[in-house]
Amino acid sequence: MTADRYDALVIGAGMSGLAAGIRLAQFGRRVAILERHALWGGLNSFYKRGGRRFDSGLHALTNFARPESKTAPLSRVLRQLRLRFDDLHLGEQGRSRLHLADVRLDFSNDFALLEAEVARAFPAQRTQFASFVRAVREAEPFTTVDPSASGRAFLREHLTDEDLVEALMLPLCWYGSAREGDVDAYQAIILFRAIFLEGLARPRGGIKPLLDLLVARYKAEGGELRTHHGVESVLRDSRGAARGVRLDSGDELLSDRILSSAGYVETRNLCGESSAPADQGRLSFVETQRVLSQPSASIGALHTLVFFSDSLRPAWRRPEEPVDLSNGVIACSDNYAGNEIAPRGLMRVTCLANPETWCAYDEAEYRTQKDRWEDAICAAAAPYAADPRPLTTQVDCFTPRTITHYTGHTGGTVYGSPRKRLDGDSGVPNVHLIGTDQGFVGIVGALMSGISIANRHALVAQ
Repeated sequence: MTADRYDALVIGAGMSGLAAGIRLAQFGRRVAILERHALWGGLNSFYKRGGRRFDSGLHALTNFARPESKTAPLSRVLRQLRLRFDDLHLGEQGRSRLHLADVRLDFSNDFALLEAEVARAFPAQRTQFASFVRAVREAEPFTTVDPSASGRAFLREHLTDEDLVEALMLPLCWYGSAREGDVDAYQAIILFRAIFLEGLARPRGGIKPLLDLLVARYKAEGGELRTHHGVESVLRDSRGAARGVRLDSGDELLSDRILSSAGYVETRNLCGESSAPADQGRLSFVETQRVLSQPSASIGALHTLVFFSDSLRPAWRRPEEPVDLSNGVIACSDNYAGNEIAPRGLMRVTCLANPETWCAYDEAEYRTQKDRWEDAICAAAAPYAADPRPLTTQVDCFTPRTITHYTGHTGGTVYGSPRKRLDGDSGVPNVHLIGTDQGFVGIVGALMSGISIANRHALVAQ
């Protein structure tokens, strides 16, 4: 039997995989996206429990831009994928908060609010903060010669108050850092722009409408989306270059161009290659989602997002305990602007977790611990927003074990390897990284990753 041959194969139907597939199909390439599971989306997907649809991953779409912002990352992505801004149906965040011990800084999609809050809480840092913001605006993060440079050190070049540094570091870590105790400097620049200078929004109806839009666009261009088609291994020729894949079914598909969103370590495993211990990610999460009987704001949860810590020096590292309750993120999805952005009363709380502990439990103990820690997470978050438990109508919770099952990321590491490869180099000829371990962050970043690597490595003359 002759195996099917493609111009390109894409491993994983997440945001980066769908974007890469669209870009390739637009230029007449025969491309197939291969997804082990029934649903697409990867780390940003959806599922149903008790007749209700939940998002996995999506707190906010960062890099918000209005249609007139032609040079914004979101605008550039939409042009590359030939999508219309109005098709996204975005609702902007209301007021969000950084809350570390007794420090509180509110922000919104109007950057002037954060400037005023910094001037109020840290008056001696006002001029320095302005200098920091100028440096962020003027930086060229993707031309860095040292992707591992310290983001904290970059902030300290401009800001001398450690409390302010740590307050700004908390959301930068939570929304993209795979690096314990820090964030890469280039990512700190990207994330500060994405969260504070550009802003946050949420698609109406959650992540599914956005994913459906991408899938429809991909199929309209003639691309093949193969769900229930997991990749068992990458086929290689006598020189070590990739020449295709073997599926879990044993079938083989041939191509001299493979784009993988599986992760650096996971992709090398598929290729039969080892990785250094330092390449293995260590950060994972437990998250609870509680549906309420009334709007979040009516019970005192007024902010769209709250990044919280009970200390002015929050720990961004894998905890020894199953869950670290000392810091986290609270997302009230019904506090985005616009009708039908989310059903009334939806509160999500996310905390750092120890994946080894969660993956080692037997089934009975796993369920017991999941219930225990879900309740403890809600209690820990209550002082920073409100206690959702008395008005809860439905609960769901995911752990590192869930993430591992549905994404294949070893240990449920959401942000992947702490060492990113901006050029997409997997170390295996013809295999290129897209997504988390390529190094772009957030939903818009994931889309941009798929586009940029497809443009760079798969749309060259063949």
